[in-house]
Amino acid sequence: MDQNELKERTQQFALRLLKLTAALPNTPEALAIRKQLVRSGTSVGANYRACCRARSRAEFIAKIGVVIEEADESCFWMELIIKGEMLAQSKVESLLQEANELTAIMTASRKTAQDRK
Repeated sequence: MDQNELKERTQQFALRLLKLTAALPNTPEALAIRKQLVRSGTSVGANYRACCRARSRAEFIAKIGVVIEEADESCFWMELIIKGEMLAQSKVESLLQEANELTAIMTASRKTAQDRK
């Protein structure tokens, strides 16, 4: 998977996530999670784009670390949505799987960059 494909994939992830959060109920708990999930989920793509512009391997490694953190945080919020029964698991699981896959891809990319140092 090349940079452009990952840029598109992270952008689609953000768009799907926005639709998911719009479906959350208007309870205080769900509103708090919505805010956090929108922030972390959209940050995955924005920070990945910053990685693509890194001026050095060290900068790339640092920036991709942020992407990993945000993708993993997105997993956390979606797991809370499922466990808190705010939405049916079936509505969340494919997006949660995508967040886990993005986390794994970015982690592998960081490891490759670190090994080449």
